[in-house]
Amino acid sequence: MRPADALTALLVTFLWGMNFAIAKAGVLQIPPLLFVCLRFVLVAALLLPLVRIPRGRLWEIAGLSVTLGVLHFALMFNGLRHVDAAVAAITIQVQVPFSALLAAMLYGERLGWQRAFGMAVAIAGVAILAGSPQTASAPWAVGLVVAAALVWAVSNTQMKRLANVNGFAVNGWLGLFAAPQLALGSLLFEHRQAAALDAADWYAWAAIVYQAVVVVAVCYGLWYRLLGRYGFNQVIPFTLLVPLWGVLSGVLMLGEPITWPLLLGGATTLAGVAVIVFRRPDAPGPS
Repeated sequence: MRPADALTALLVTFLWGMNFAIAKAGVLQIPPLLFVCLRFVLVAALLLPLVRIPRGRLWEIAGLSVTLGVLHFALMFNGLRHVDAAVAAITIQVQVPFSALLAAMLYGERLGWQRAFGMAVAIAGVAILAGSPQTASAPWAVGLVVAAALVWAVSNTQMKRLANVNGFAVNGWLGLFAAPQLALGSLLFEHRQAAALDAADWYAWAAIVYQAVVVVAVCYGLWYRLLGRYGFNQVIPFTLLVPLWGVLSGVLMLGEPITWPLLLGGATTLAGVAVIVFRRPDAPGPS
């Protein structure tokens, strides 16, 4: 990989990792479902004028909006509201073993004892995190993040079928379909939304802009470019840095403590995820 592209991959993972602390600051002020709704409204407004309508694929994107757009983000951000950003950044990585397991079940992808061992190690690491002081009063919130990881793995099977559709078109139409569902969910399950919006400071609004502009428009654009230039197995290992940046962002931006359970659970989880990532079957590079 060219040095400039390696630096680009590092930059993307850094920006994605910073998102955990930034998003947490946002959902502490704005109810999570409403926060995600506003995020998707902005994503749709930014991307839809720039992409073509993926005719014949809208029903698939609508289905993806239910799993990824609504269920995943609702679970993830409600969990993030009640646990440290560092814990969430590490726990969500169990989406990798969940995805590997689903790939073996649905597509016959060979699992192997090493990847199975990696799954067990990763789950053991999350168990350590669930019992850490940061989550002792809200272990259920860790469970929400784990559930979000499982839903992401399910939605990943849907995204595989949309692999030939422009990524920005998928994100734009996903935002358009998901926003009204999230708005309805906020009306049904959340309260005092108007008061929360009125009281929200510039940081909460900046968190929404960061989600839409930096995380989606900038980072995904750079990531798609890397995936188009290099093989999947060359690019994906960089994602192991995301939880590292997520932990550092929580510590530096939110003042979260670094504890031995966090370090042990985080190292155990990432070790298991690393085994799965580096032992994954070879994926073809770009033609």
